[in-house]
Order: sequence, then C-alpha cells, then structure tokens
Amino acid sequence: MDEMLTMGRQVLAMQPFSVLMGAELTAFSAGHSELKIPVRQELRQQHGFVHGGVISYAADNALTYAGGSVLGPAVVTAEFKINYLRPVVGDLIVARASVIYAGKNQAVCRCDVYGMSEGKESLCATAQGTIRAIGQSQLEP
Repeated sequence: MDEMLTMGRQVLAMQPFSVLMGAELTAFSAGHSELKIPVRQELRQQHGFVHGGVISYAADNALTYAGGSVLGPAVVTAEFKINYLRPVVGDLIVARASVIYAGKNQAVCRCDVYGMSEGKESLCATAQGTIRAIGQSQLEP
C-alpha cells in the first residue's frame, strides 16, 4: 500500500464521525480519492433508502480528500453542492472525487457517488465543492 493512502487512512481513523459511518478510504493519490461506506439499516431513512445525509457525507469527505491531496493535509470544505439523482440501492456507497482546478489555497473538486449492488454501480449523486487550505491558527479551538 502506498504512503499517501496509508496516511489518508490514518486521518480517516481519527474522525469519529467517519468511524461511525464505517467509511473506508480505498484510493488516494494526487488529485483523486475514493471512499466506500457499507450500507447498514441505521443509515436508511423511513422509505428504506440510504439517508441523503450519508450520501452527502460521502461526497463531502471524498471532495476534501481530493482537494487535500494537492493542497496538503490542513484543509476544510469551504462549500459544496450536491445533486441527488436516484436513491442508493445496494449494500455499498462508493464516492469518487477528483480535482478540477487547484490554486495555491483552494481547489475545486467534483465527486460522483454510486450505489453498488451485486458488483454493479449506479450513479446516485454528483457534487462539486471548493476545498480551502487553512493555517495553523485556524486549527486551534
């Protein structure tokens, strides 16, 4: 496993909410990331579909990883927009993000979120966001 993916997984493991979601970083390289979340009953809404907040989380974190891959590890999501296309059906959520543009302090990234069932992916949402580098003073509470 490469050094960047190992470091990315360590960061993910330090995020209590990501641990609660069961998120796994499966790919992480310059300008790209892939995050997977196993679908559990607790992540569904009243109609049986995966809750939109779970899909949004997957997109947000994948976007931030992609942006951080080119800006460095001290980054936050400045904003993002998501379009839900269809409900997630299946037992796995896959969020794949890539950098569209990167400057010195921010990156614009795109993410597609898929539901996976029996090895087949269905596009469920697409998102775009701005990831911003932050200074050390912004990391302190």
